[in-house]
Amino acid sequence: MLVSDFHFDLPAELIAQQPLAARDASRMLHLQRSSGEYSDRKFRDFPDLLQPSDLLVFNNTRVFPARLYGRREGARVQAVSPHNPAARDFLQGRIEVLLTRQLSADPNDWECLVRPGRKVGVGEHLFFGEHDELKAEVLARAEFGERRIRFQPVGDFYSILDRIGHVPLPPYIARPDSSGDLNRYQTVYAAHRGSVAAPTAGLHFTPEILDRIRQRGVETVEITLHVGLGTFQPVRVERVEDHKIHSESYSISPSAASAINQALHASRRVVAVGTTTVRTLEHAFLRGAGAILPGAASADIFIYPGFAFEVVNAMLTNFHLPQSTLLMLVSAFAGKENILLAYQHAVAGRYRFYSYGDCMFIE
Repeated sequence: MLVSDFHFDLPAELIAQQPLAARDASRMLHLQRSSGEYSDRKFRDFPDLLQPSDLLVFNNTRVFPARLYGRREGARVQAVSPHNPAARDFLQGRIEVLLTRQLSADPNDWECLVRPGRKVGVGEHLFFGEHDELKAEVLARAEFGERRIRFQPVGDFYSILDRIGHVPLPPYIARPDSSGDLNRYQTVYAAHRGSVAAPTAGLHFTPEILDRIRQRGVETVEITLHVGLGTFQPVRVERVEDHKIHSESYSISPSAASAINQALHASRRVVAVGTTTVRTLEHAFLRGAGAILPGAASADIFIYPGFAFEVVNAMLTNFHLPQSTLLMLVSAFAGKENILLAYQHAVAGRYRFYSYGDCMFIE
């Protein structure tokens, strides 16, 4: 199967650069995977499309300010805000670090992406914050070109990170992060810190929408998958089967596992909010050999056409990048032809794409 089979043309102006004024004001393309039929809806219609017997599953991970701007040891950097892209180009020694995965219970050990990566070698020391509040040493290169770094211990690492770090907006949002992103690039039910990207299908929900869902009698549960480097990783091979996906850590509580297993046993519909939830549920089912296992694990499952879904019957998802693993996942769920035709309709209909964009409900 060729990666190029998952290409579609997307005008740059359809890539949403800002969130809408209201979270639930997004448009929603409703796709019936059995027939391939689709219709234009509003996200505010979503509660009405759910069945009272449904089990709705959310990913309650919380995005943290994972992007840091700093300097290499010995570099003299002009005091210019790193938010200014024009200035950033000529700052000698300026580096950008994206923390992608905490390597242990120790908050000082991390895997990260570094830009410019070619200039940062093993053994170098990096400094972050106006007064060098955080200092780190590069320990090793990792498998996909990341760096493994260790921060010098400080009193409260996360409080400093909250103060000097930046919201890790995806690279296709071509602007600096702002104070508004602290709230809007986060779901209203986010609970557990650990993601470097938002589970974007959840960005549309408001407390009022959640109330409407529960008033319909729909049961809801939460799992946690921390979105990591796999979200940013391009597919660089020609054949889909040759791609190796990053693993991402997740946890499922005993009560959530019990609720999901009961729904499966009763043949109730399991509706996943977002592709991260889909990957978690399907991995946990395979890991449990036919039942959702509670506890912590790492999902390294790569879902593309041909995959047999055992848990998820419907999903809410945003629109994804061409030739991406997420587009392959939704194509596996709904059929590649159905998805590409629906995407063609969304482009023609001027839907807003990607993280701050509109959504699809596939059932």
